[in-house]
Amino acid sequence: MAITFKQMVGQARENVPAISSADAREKINANPNTLVIDVQDAAAAGACGLIPSSMNISLGMLPIRADLELPESFREPELADRNRPVIITCGAGGQAALGAYLLKQMGFTDVSFIEGGTNAWKEAGYEVEK
Repeated sequence: MAITFKQMVGQARENVPAISSADAREKINANPNTLVIDVQDAAAAGACGLIPSSMNISLGMLPIRADLELPESFREPELADRNRPVIITCGAGGQAALGAYLLKQMGFTDVSFIEGGTNAWKEAGYEVEK
C-alpha cells in the first residue's frame, strides 16, 4: 500500500523528538557543538532564512552526506560523529521530521527536529540569516 507524505511525517514524529524553538535555542547555546541542519532545498532555505550557524543540506542529499561508507568527497565531515547533537529544521517542520528520522536510522543518537521549523523559530523572535 502506498504511503503519503503526511503518513511519513507521522511515522517520523513517532520515532524522533520534536523540540520547541526555545528548547532548540537553549540546546544550541548550552552546547556549541550542536549541529543545526536545514533540509530545505537551497532556494527555499534562502527565501525562508537560515538559523545562524546552521548548514543547509537538502533532504535528498542528507543520507548521502551522512553515509560513512561513501567516498569522502560525497560526505559532510560535520556528520561523522554519530553522538554529536543534531537539530534538524526546515520551513514548517515536516521535512525536518523526516530528516531527523533518517539520521536516527543511520545511527545518530542525539537527533531532534524543531517543531514548526524555521518559521516557528522566526515567530519566536529569533534571528535568521539570509
